Amino acid sequence: MIRELAPLPTPCYVVDEASILRNLRVLDSVRERTGCRILLALKGFALFPLFPLIRGYLNGVAASSVHEARLGFEEFGGEVHTFSPGFKEEDMGELLRYSSHLVFNSFSQWDFFRPILRSFPQAPQVGLRVNPEHSEVKVPLYDPCAPFSRLGVTRESFRGRNLDGISGLHFHTLCELNADSLERTLAAFEEKFGDCLPGLKWVNFGGGHHITRQDYDLDRLCRILTDFRKRYPLEVYLEPGEAVALHAGWLVASVVDLVRNRMDIAVLDTSAAAHMPDVLEMPYRPEILGAGRPGEFPHTYRLGGVTCLAGDVIGDYSFPEPLEVGTRLVFLDMAHYTMVKNTTFNGVQLPAIAVRDLENRVRVVRSFGYEDYRNRLG
Repeated sequence: MIRELAPLPTPCYVVDEASILRNLRVLDSVRERTGCRILLALKGFALFPLFPLIRGYLNGVAASSVHEARLGFEEFGGEVHTFSPGFKEEDMGELLRYSSHLVFNSFSQWDFFRPILRSFPQAPQVGLRVNPEHSEVKVPLYDPCAPFSRLGVTRESFRGRNLDGISGLHFHTLCELNADSLERTLAAFEEKFGDCLPGLKWVNFGGGHHITRQDYDLDRLCRILTDFRKRYPLEVYLEPGEAVALHAGWLVASVVDLVRNRMDIAVLDTSAAAHMPDVLEMPYRPEILGAGRPGEFPHTYRLGGVTCLAGDVIGDYSFPEPLEVGTRLVFLDMAHYTMVKNTTFNGVQLPAIAVRDLENRVRVVRSFGYEDYRNRLG
């Protein structure tokens, strides 16, 4: 693979179209078996040159801002479900044009914007995000149901309220989890909000479903969805982002220097902080093609990023051969939550974006330069 990717500039994200297609076929099988509708969550993966492929298998997109909603509307088509913890009044006109479904995070926002929706000639369906107060995610940073979470309306806040004008409910409690977590969450959701479902049109089960992971229990998921739809004659939505792009891309980087401070350190032309921020936020250790754990192979290095942040460290890895300046490294599973979250911190150049198509041809679809850094700042 390294030889195949050799002509690319570094750093460079590479997304493999065949792997995306493999994931889409798994998701489409869930749609066919259960009758649910599946959306691409743009917060996880938004590489719009691949939207023509993806929209053949999914029903639309889940957006979290006016810009994501516009991207989904203009580049994807289909349904656009937009949720935000807080909508701004000046954005509402655009959101109403782009969104097929608009999900509010509180009754107060719904009350504030209801008159605007009533005056809009083709207003989207309105949803309300609820908080089942049931935690499955172990990392607090990614737990939407952590204590004091701002995300979703708790059952206590329903006192004295009705759902007039609300078409559906939305809950999102998962992150990289299997179907057993959804089953427990759904039980909590039904216990707290099941009496609100009659008269609604749809329920959105949110994202965080690792459906395309090798050990994911697809049969259990399909049973959960089918049984729920038997109990409640509603449209059911899932909105995975990561599952669409799981194991579908790489980040190619080069060694720019080798230093020693009680251990060998390789400085790369990429950055954990700027180009793969989940490495520091989650945190997690990305796999590298041909590399192992420290000491597994003869040559162990600490891999550091090119920014001046002291903690911009990707991790410790070992290699069969010593690294040299110019050695290329291929970080695996780098299609999701990378391009959508990267930054120009330190003025470090953003990685180029390439696609390997179904004929194994690799082409660069976007390169970045000084203007991309400058135009963000003035």
